[in-house]
Amino acid sequence: MSEIYSDEKSDKNVTLGYISGVYGVKGMVKVYSYTGARENILKYKTWRLEKNGKTSVFKLEAGRKHGKGIVAKLESVNDRDEAAKLIKANVIISRKELPKLPEGEYYWSDLIGLEVFNTEGKSYGKVDHLFETGANDVVAVKGEKEILIPFIQGDYIKEINLEQGTILVDWPEEL
Repeated sequence: MSEIYSDEKSDKNVTLGYISGVYGVKGMVKVYSYTGARENILKYKTWRLEKNGKTSVFKLEAGRKHGKGIVAKLESVNDRDEAAKLIKANVIISRKELPKLPEGEYYWSDLIGLEVFNTEGKSYGKVDHLFETGANDVVAVKGEKEILIPFIQGDYIKEINLEQGTILVDWPEEL
């Protein structure tokens, strides 16, 4: 089993995905997973579902890949109508449940909100989100304007300092 990740942010919650629909008539739900390998969401056996400011806790009974998503059976959800009530609920876990990453690797949730500076010290704004392109991940920075920076450590991403809440990039201002 992986070492559990723990630091000063360990009380934060992490959204792993959301319930996107129902599957069949026996209470299964379709899940859109944000995890790197979409089936990794199934490694977490207790899901907190947050919807409209309310949180419910469910045990994951079973789940599998299905098309571009995941289907899952949650304990005590036994028919289509009960499952339909969960649509658009976020699947949340405690941050401390995440495995510790090797040095130089980061969870995207760690990077969101960090301030991005170029090598001349100019702030581009804060990391709004990241996305995959196939070739590499991309950091979307929102400031005076939105800037997209390839997440290539060493080339464009020079330094990530989680303690200071900053990312140093070598990326021309005009791009």
